[in-house]
Amino acid sequence: MSGFRPVNEPRTVTLLTDFGDQDAYVGILKGVISTINPGVRMIDITHRIQQGDIRSASFVINQAHSFFPEGTVHLMVVDPGVGTDRRPIAVRADSQFWVAPDNGVLAHVYRLYPNAEVIHLDRSEFRLKTVSNTFHGRDIFAPAAAWLSNGVDFLSMGTRVSDFDRGYAPKPQCTDDSIRGEIIYIDHFGNCVSNLPGTWLKDKPLDCVQMQALRWNRLDQTYGHVSSGESLVLIGSHKNLEIAVCNGNAARRLNVHMGDQVNVYFKK
Repeated sequence: MSGFRPVNEPRTVTLLTDFGDQDAYVGILKGVISTINPGVRMIDITHRIQQGDIRSASFVINQAHSFFPEGTVHLMVVDPGVGTDRRPIAVRADSQFWVAPDNGVLAHVYRLYPNAEVIHLDRSEFRLKTVSNTFHGRDIFAPAAAWLSNGVDFLSMGTRVSDFDRGYAPKPQCTDDSIRGEIIYIDHFGNCVSNLPGTWLKDKPLDCVQMQALRWNRLDQTYGHVSSGESLVLIGSHKNLEIAVCNGNAARRLNVHMGDQVNVYFKK
């Protein structure tokens, strides 16, 4: 295999998909990877992304990747356009790699690493011999991740591209006395995470946080600082402002959806 340079220590491959846990799809990905690189370490980030939810997948990998060592390969298969002309790609940034469809699923990675290198995975020797129209995760993405984890040179695996899909990673809008953002992720507990960084709220006196007809006049420190069933806003583990309900599901209780606007106002 051209460009093959075995690594001294086994690299880690993470897996993030919308496959769920009912079918054999995740196990097949792991089988392909371990056949190519028997010594690889594989870690599941999640397989319970909602079907085709590119934006949530983008947020989750952005939150998770920094906790993995240099050389980690992040395999992402959230691919509603499988079999179409969207490209399979690999990305290199900050000593890590991502293998994914070119459909915007890496929007937050591109925003964090604007100088990331991107290649079109167009070399047939890094795929399985037969490629189906409906399971590129098995036939294209998993082999590519395995070869990267095995030390193959990144640039030998495909052609550099610059016209890749940068996706949707909304930026907060800031004025002297307010910040406007939106809900960008809803987790398993129904906590609604915004794109408003907690650091932006740190040194300014808060007037209120508003979303739809809801209003909060303070930030709480943790979920248990309010009574059970009461809503609150806080800076969560993602380091962004989020809206929650103590011992409840904020998304359902407050009828919150991805993209809902959140406004923070500061005292003048």
